[in-house]
Amino acid sequence: MPDEGKGTDLVDRAAAMPLYHQIYLQLRDEIISGQRPHGSLMPTEQELSALFAVSRITARRVLDDLARQDYVVRRRRIGTTVTFHAPARPIEANIDQALDSLLALGDNTRVTVLDVAQETAPASVAEALGLAPGAQVVRAVRLRSLDDTPLGYILSYVPARFADVLTADRLATTPMLRLLEQAGHKAETAEQTIGAMLADTAMARALAVEPPAALLRVTRTSHNLSGTPILLTFAHYRSDRFHVRLELSHK
Repeated sequence: MPDEGKGTDLVDRAAAMPLYHQIYLQLRDEIISGQRPHGSLMPTEQELSALFAVSRITARRVLDDLARQDYVVRRRRIGTTVTFHAPARPIEANIDQALDSLLALGDNTRVTVLDVAQETAPASVAEALGLAPGAQVVRAVRLRSLDDTPLGYILSYVPARFADVLTADRLATTPMLRLLEQAGHKAETAEQTIGAMLADTAMARALAVEPPAALLRVTRTSHNLSGTPILLTFAHYRSDRFHVRLELSHK
């Protein structure tokens, strides 16, 4: 489940776009990206109202719009359940080359650590990392810049056992993958999905773009040699500054 508890920072009350539509777009993007997976429960009208500091009428409209677009189904006494199935299928790639590219990106850009904290894993994060419900994770939020221009807003989760490894000071100077490797957990395989989403208010502010600007969203789960998930990352890149290039060959 995505980050919650930011209150009014999640919406831009001065924007021309209506509040209900800002909330709708955020929740829709979370469903499409897999942050809210098929079968998971959405927040109730009361919870949405409190989270975004809006009326119950606005919250109800958001959930009704999601239902009309077949992202969720609403049932009395059960709640609102995600029914969307992501159509993306995994693509196999050379993980060594992919990780080399990620490390090179980390070495050639400047990182500002916005937040590092230990917290209870949201349900979808615990599932992705193979952890028990309610397990603790380290949540890190970083801003990656190139030539003093914000490039990416990076949200990462690792199991709490890495808390001593992934400190704010270390993350400011060393790529997360390299820190994990130094701790004896080199990423050997990864699953990655690339999609698009609209920037929420916090992301837009950090990336110096106007909400709701389009972002390139990269979701990646990395595994160690034994196949254990060690890192879940949601990377949000400015579409005007970041592009994905694939080299294809006939073998």
